[in-house]
Amino acid sequence: MEVAIIGTGVTKFGHHWEKDQEDLLVDAVYEAVNDAGIELKDIEAVWCGTFYPFSGISGNNFSDPLKFFGKPISRVENYCATGMDNIRNAAFAVASGAYDIVMAAGVEKLMDNGSRGIPYIEGIFPPYMPAVSAPGMFALAANRAFKEWGWNREDLALVAVKNHYNGAKHPKAHFRSEITVEKALNAPMIAYPLGLYDCSAVSDGAAAVVLTRPEIAKKLVGDEYAVIKSIGMAVETIHPWARPSETFLSFPATVKAAKMAYKQAGIENPLKEIDFGIVHDCFTITELINYQDMQLCRPGEGAKLIRDGVTAIDGDFPINPDGGLKSFGHPIAASGVRMVCELTRQVLGKAEGLQVKDAEVGFAHNLGGPYSVAAVSIVSRP
Repeated sequence: MEVAIIGTGVTKFGHHWEKDQEDLLVDAVYEAVNDAGIELKDIEAVWCGTFYPFSGISGNNFSDPLKFFGKPISRVENYCATGMDNIRNAAFAVASGAYDIVMAAGVEKLMDNGSRGIPYIEGIFPPYMPAVSAPGMFALAANRAFKEWGWNREDLALVAVKNHYNGAKHPKAHFRSEITVEKALNAPMIAYPLGLYDCSAVSDGAAAVVLTRPEIAKKLVGDEYAVIKSIGMAVETIHPWARPSETFLSFPATVKAAKMAYKQAGIENPLKEIDFGIVHDCFTITELINYQDMQLCRPGEGAKLIRDGVTAIDGDFPINPDGGLKSFGHPIAASGVRMVCELTRQVLGKAEGLQVKDAEVGFAHNLGGPYSVAAVSIVSRP
């Protein structure tokens, strides 16, 4: 059963020193309900994601800022795939018939927590590996791809250049400046071979969507809605480096989530049956591997897509037309929701930044943890 998206709301992502997580959530929620042409009281249930407890705990992360009391509210947390897992739960609730109109939202306030980068997560690493940085995790994949497939740092730089070009045109992106390959290659090294422009930044932000059934959507917004065709999700190990089968040339959770989503939507050839995609580009190497895991090309061919301009905004299969995490940054629980908001606006021809030409169906991919969990959503016109 299809689920309709009738309202989207996204704050500007970036450094919001003058606002807290409650302010950001309120802004996104009211933009979404206004877009849907309803009132907040019409929402029957809410799923609101926050990854870190300092951004909110329990259903009170939503109830108190919005003064939304007496209805079911669930807090969702599933690593960096929290946002799309929110939508997954909310969509299933509508599809089951339990509710008519629901909301999925995500918010994260990271910039003023007192540490640099992503705050440390206590207790997830084993004693023999007390801490691994996010760039360090994905540098493993980059080095392996360089050795096995002959990719190089310029391939990674092309991803950054593309995404910053797209993001420079989006009014809600954190970073709105284009860069050159030379600038990316000469930037400070973070975790070899990943330099500064190979890594997404830490940001604050919130996003929300209003979901209902198509027959209700038609009454509320006419034809101005999109539909969720499918959502696939898979969870793998939290310790991939301890698993003998791990190659670091693919993210198994993404592969399995993509297969689920394609099967649900009846898609056999995504490159031919889908018009564009939004992938979780937490690092430039991640985007290239995502091309392969999402079945857009064979293993080892991801770099060729970026070199040939296939994934550029005017290419045959645009990827991250909004600029991705590279341009927006990554307020964790908000990212996946923002991706689905972008899908919705693109297929309705209402993109706030660059518009994909003739966009009718697109996918969004959300990846979390040390490649531990992935979600894939497919959204189209009715």
